[in-house]
Amino acid sequence: MQPVFLISLDFELHWGRFDKVPLKGNEAYYHRTRALVPRLLALFAEYGVSATWATVGMLMAQDAEEWEHFSPPVKPTFQNQRYSAYQWFKANRPDQACLFAPDLIGELLQTPGQELGSHTYAHYYTRVMGQPVGGFREDLLAARRIAQEKFGVHMRSLVLPRNQYNAQVLQTARDLDFLAVRTNPSDWFWRSPEKEGWVKKGFRAADSYWSLGNKTSYFPEAARKDFPSLLPASRFFRPYQERLGWMNRLKLDRIRQEMEEAAQKGEVYHLWWHPHNHGHHPEQSLEEVRILLDHFSHCRAVYGMQSLSMRDLAAPISYQP
Repeated sequence: MQPVFLISLDFELHWGRFDKVPLKGNEAYYHRTRALVPRLLALFAEYGVSATWATVGMLMAQDAEEWEHFSPPVKPTFQNQRYSAYQWFKANRPDQACLFAPDLIGELLQTPGQELGSHTYAHYYTRVMGQPVGGFREDLLAARRIAQEKFGVHMRSLVLPRNQYNAQVLQTARDLDFLAVRTNPSDWFWRSPEKEGWVKKGFRAADSYWSLGNKTSYFPEAARKDFPSLLPASRFFRPYQERLGWMNRLKLDRIRQEMEEAAQKGEVYHLWWHPHNHGHHPEQSLEEVRILLDHFSHCRAVYGMQSLSMRDLAAPISYQP
């Protein structure tokens, strides 16, 4: 198999953090993120790199009125309502520039090689207690509807918020014609992400710098009849750390080494992050992206490594009934 460099981005702005951090006081962080996205797209275009932008459906709305229009009839009934984006929005008066970005969706669709994928409509947590019957399916249908009606895109790739999924979730994705789903690495500290703890978080962070887990690259498997193609993440690209320059170097060295090993073996290397991870240090963060894309260019020249989106990688290996 020709080696593949795969990038998936969780594009969400504050929809991805509403249950963890307050929006007030962080508005500038998202404004910087908005300004950075076109520059990131330009970098991908410069290097001929594809990426899947797994986008929260709410982000595609123009404003609160359109957000309401596309919202599904079945809303989450989580036991803990702090996990509901709908309840959070109604309880706050958020800066809408931190929540809606259809202009940026338009830019990414105009950039060669970029795929608009789904991150559910409402950053929907599939492993939280109190799921309404059909709630997840209705959420995905709402995400599909806004992408189709506003941008003419039939989304085929899915990334689950907080990487939460189970067999039923994957079967629902397949039933709705998703070709690919990003899944977790096989390491114990990535399992059951709904059950978080400092030990697991610590191991995940440390593994970004030193090898504590399993091999990261892989040969993709064909989809099963009831599942889409499962594309495990290889590495989370951690944000730039201003006071820990030596750790930034360790992080980049580890990714480059893993990418090279995947290229040598003809395997897939799957890197992911959130665009807002670059919000605190945009210039340094974009320089780190450039360093990694330079290394991909080396792997492309020497080993024939290719850059694909999740959809393009999954299409040739998808189940055919």
